[in-house]
Amino acid sequence: MSGLQGATSLRWYVLHTHVRQENRAESNLRVMNIETFVPRYRQRRRNQFRAKPIYYTSALFSRYIFARFSLEEMLRKVRYTRGVRGVVCVGDEPAPVDDELIEMIKSRSDADGFVCLEDELKPGDEVLVKYGHFSGFAGVFERRLKDSERVMILLKTVTGQVHIVEMRANISKA
Repeated sequence: MSGLQGATSLRWYVLHTHVRQENRAESNLRVMNIETFVPRYRQRRRNQFRAKPIYYTSALFSRYIFARFSLEEMLRKVRYTRGVRGVVCVGDEPAPVDDELIEMIKSRSDADGFVCLEDELKPGDEVLVKYGHFSGFAGVFERRLKDSERVMILLKTVTGQVHIVEMRANISKA
C-alpha cells in the first residue's frame, strides 16, 4: 500500500537554481531518480560580421526548473542538491504545480524538445520586416515555405506590391 501512496504523492514543484546552474541541478536530481523538466528554447542571434545566424539554447524560465518528487520523502535532499537554491514556496510551504500546466508546456515543444515561442502567423496577417534589405517595410503574410525557416510575404512598396521570401525570424506581426 505504501508503494501506491508514494506514486500518488508525486507532485511537480518549481525549484529555484543558482545562476546558470539549471543543467547541473537537473543532472544531479536525475541521479536521485527525480523526474525533471527544464523547458528550453532556441534563440537566434544575428552577427553583423557573419552571414549565418547563430543559435543558442536557453532555459525558458531562467534560474527555474520543474521537478516531480514526493515532498515528504525527498524535500530535504532536493533542497540541498548542488545547483538548487531552494524550492519555490507560498508562505512556508512548497507550492505544487498542476500536472496540466506541465503538460501544456510540453505540448508546445517541438520534436527536439524546444518550446515554440513564435506567434503563429496566418495567411493575411499584417507583418513588418525587422531585419535585412527590406527592414521597415510592411507586408501581408502568405505562407511558410516547406521544410524551411523562410516565409513568403506580399510586400507593399511605393510602386506596388511584390512577393518576397524572407527568414521567419526577420519578420513580426504588425
